[in-house]
Amino acid sequence: MTDTTSLLAGRVALVTGGAAGIGLGLATAMARAGAAVVLASRRPGVGEAAAGDLRAEGLDATWVRCDVTVPDDIYAAVNGAVAAHGRLDCLVHNALDGSTGGPVEGANDEKWATLAATSVRASYDCAQTAHPHLRSTTGSLVLLTSAAGMEGSAARPLYAMAKASQRGFAKGLAAEWGPDGIRVNCIAPVAMTPALARAIRHDPSLSERLMARTPLGRIGDPVNDVGPVAVFLASDLARHITGQTLVVDGGGFRGL
Repeated sequence: MTDTTSLLAGRVALVTGGAAGIGLGLATAMARAGAAVVLASRRPGVGEAAAGDLRAEGLDATWVRCDVTVPDDIYAAVNGAVAAHGRLDCLVHNALDGSTGGPVEGANDEKWATLAATSVRASYDCAQTAHPHLRSTTGSLVLLTSAAGMEGSAARPLYAMAKASQRGFAKGLAAEWGPDGIRVNCIAPVAMTPALARAIRHDPSLSERLMARTPLGRIGDPVNDVGPVAVFLASDLARHITGQTLVVDGGGFRGL
């Protein structure tokens, strides 16, 4: 594997939903690349444990409580990171809750409201709060989206709508913030997380379906497959890339 241990040296990254799953994978890779990472999540026990595990590796990691449906929590997390470290170079918005499946006709209004709050509204709140800090470091905003937001999903049309909205928002911000030197990009991953593992236990055929549509023949790893893409986008290697979506799913989606 390519040595990335110094790509983010001296930089500070905040990852929402950073205490588990894809978010922890991204945060781990960024910390191993030299960044000071702030894991922002809701559950203290899980968050403190995740940050402690990273510190046990000798990495710079802290946890902050943040419910991304509460704008004041986002404000406190971002400004707390800046107060602690003196800067913010990258904000990764990964947190998501309330994903609804099935036809729109039978949709659960409460779950849809939560999905919209944690994806679309939280993207706006993260962007607005982080903007002055990212401008001062010519930093980077990364939103986690999905191929469903590009090709649609009969099984999860509301999820597809939310993810398409985030991608459109990122494109608009890339144009607006380009003069400020801020890059805005998306990652659309598929990786083996505890949530996906639970879904496969519930429906074993899901694994077969995923493998059948994945040319590389395996489901990705949050740290080693998706994480380096976040490192790349936050680093100077991606200094001339903005407004883009990088699909990290082993080739399952090839529509771009």
